[in-house]
Amino acid sequence: MARKFLYIIAFLTALVIVAAIVFRVWGNELIRWRFVPGVAFEARAPLPDNAYALPKMWFARPGVKEKAASWTPAGYKTAAGPASIFFIHPTSYLQRDGWNAPLGDKEANERTALYLRGQASVFNAAGDIWAPRYRQATFGSFLTTSPDAARALDVAYRDITQAFDVFLREIGPDRPIILAGHSQGALHLMRLLKERVAGTPLAHRIVAAYVIGWPISRSADLPALGLPECTAPDQRGCVLSWETFAEPADPTLILDIFDRTTGLTGRPRRGTRIVCTNPLTGTADADAPASANKGTLFPSQDMSGAVIDPGKVPARCAGRGLLLIGTAPQLGPYVLPGNNYHVYDYALFWGSIRADVARRLYAR
Repeated sequence: MARKFLYIIAFLTALVIVAAIVFRVWGNELIRWRFVPGVAFEARAPLPDNAYALPKMWFARPGVKEKAASWTPAGYKTAAGPASIFFIHPTSYLQRDGWNAPLGDKEANERTALYLRGQASVFNAAGDIWAPRYRQATFGSFLTTSPDAARALDVAYRDITQAFDVFLREIGPDRPIILAGHSQGALHLMRLLKERVAGTPLAHRIVAAYVIGWPISRSADLPALGLPECTAPDQRGCVLSWETFAEPADPTLILDIFDRTTGLTGRPRRGTRIVCTNPLTGTADADAPASANKGTLFPSQDMSGAVIDPGKVPARCAGRGLLLIGTAPQLGPYVLPGNNYHVYDYALFWGSIRADVARRLYAR
């Protein structure tokens, strides 16, 4: 019996090793196979004109009772700051049976609440957070150049613009605005900056745009956004962006798609440098030690909360514009291939981002 048990253990160990080798060699292809929808795009009608007048269309906004965006770790509190924050959540819909998420998808919405707790919460001392529900494109849309993926993103963006119109109407003409998003949310935010903010009076109200977890080409995208890259820690009216990798970093999955696309200026992104803001310094292309990190969020095992611990994670911009963190701490099981800490772009630097927001908001 003991020998049989050892044979089983040896077999399972070998199976794990083989699986690791297969994933290392064909990992990106396996991810595409697992997540890219195997069905044709299904056109979606626009939402009703008054859809975002309804509180149920928002994960967070004034008057909506929620515990995600208003959450803080021990030692921090929300505050009635002077700004209004428009936050676009990242992809939380992972299914491949459709290109856009149903608004009522329970699993995706529960995942979104986790994202709001770890990401949008960083802004809750600056003012009211507005986080709309929207028919997000599924995760697989970002792993293919299929025209269906672009159609799915258009559906999602159309919802975002409807929500943004209501946001602007409700907050009035005077409050400072912070724009923020992550991943898919950051992609939509880039388009929103280009089409709804750049070259308009609204641009003068933007404290900062946190376009996190989506690569911005300095030459092919940034000029179209209407705001410059943040180069000073107390600069207002500028863009911050980073993509986080532990080392050794392999950004192939990201750069393969990036290099095959055209930027918002109409110029190709291939080979261009990516905007890299160091969240520990609030400046571009910087290098900072772990001692400069004001706090990393370490989630509990059941993801019901988190504790914040400063001085654990360094950050430096390197290569084409990746944010590298050396050997990363254990934050959870959601590290993507290539040591990509995409899911933790906010959590790794939560305390420093919160300080960055306050510094820019109250700068003179």
